[in-house]
Amino acid sequence: MRGFQVKELAHHSKIELAYDVPEPEPKDGEILIDVYSGALNFFDILQAQGKYQIKPLLPFILGTEFAGRVAQNSPIPLGCPFKPGDRVFGAGQGAFADKMAAKLDSVLPLPDELTYEQGAGLYVTWPTSYEGLVGRAQMKPGEWVMITAAAGGVGIAAVQLAKVLGGKVIAAAGSQEKLEIAKRYGGADYLVDYSKPEWQKEVMKITNGTGVDVVFDPVGLIQSSFKCLAWRGRAVVVGFAAGSIEKLPSNLILLKNISVVGLHWGAYLHEKKQIDVVWKALFHLFSSGKATPVVYSEIYPLERLSHGLAALEHRKTYGKVVVTIKKDDKIAAKL
Repeated sequence: MRGFQVKELAHHSKIELAYDVPEPEPKDGEILIDVYSGALNFFDILQAQGKYQIKPLLPFILGTEFAGRVAQNSPIPLGCPFKPGDRVFGAGQGAFADKMAAKLDSVLPLPDELTYEQGAGLYVTWPTSYEGLVGRAQMKPGEWVMITAAAGGVGIAAVQLAKVLGGKVIAAAGSQEKLEIAKRYGGADYLVDYSKPEWQKEVMKITNGTGVDVVFDPVGLIQSSFKCLAWRGRAVVVGFAAGSIEKLPSNLILLKNISVVGLHWGAYLHEKKQIDVVWKALFHLFSSGKATPVVYSEIYPLERLSHGLAALEHRKTYGKVVVTIKKDDKIAAKL
């Protein structure tokens, strides 16, 4: 089978698609997936170079998020809710290949309303955004919500969700192009370019001097956001896409009665009940058409995976960047 196989740790541009990769053999509690689409993440770039915390033994297949079907030759563990041919999405090592093995508890049914391209990027981004806003920030209808990196995979999902949840949404990004994406695909009410000096003053002007109630930040702009965070505001630390981990001044947290909370969705494995609550809410939003996953305009074939990773690496993309591994003519015709 084909697979983007890492034989030696290197920059992704030096890794070529292999055509003779052995088909994976599922272990206990795993099922075999025919991969139709895979979603690209920045950590894929790091993992190829051995710079990510998850370091599979060489050689390994790159890629984590996927959408596809349960393979006809897949084992079906006891209690498995799936059967061969079922449409699914999830995560597991080896998504950039024709087939992959995935743990049963990391696989979910792909909603009928979504394509494989849309489903490939669901597993990490959407629950991160939902739990960040609802579970951690305790966001309420009518509140001012600012989303940074608002055109990225997590950010644009958060913009959509904040709108659906009744928030007054300010999308913040580093260019006018990214801001337009956040408005077009996310429905943001207001746009702020945080590459401009004293951008916080624009936020204060938009909010009539009160500041925002919630900051959802995947970039690393929490400290900067303190200047436009309202009294008793909540700031959610989601990530550090800008590259540096912030050290926050606790005196400002105290003086404005601010709450700063973290959100690491990957650590929720021991909170099965909350995982189920989040996915139930998200599936309802997808089925009702109130939320729609955003896929980057250029969908890459597996042979051009490195081009997609390069676009992601140089921050030229928006939403989720996806590779198509296998076409499903029946689904394509239906959709």
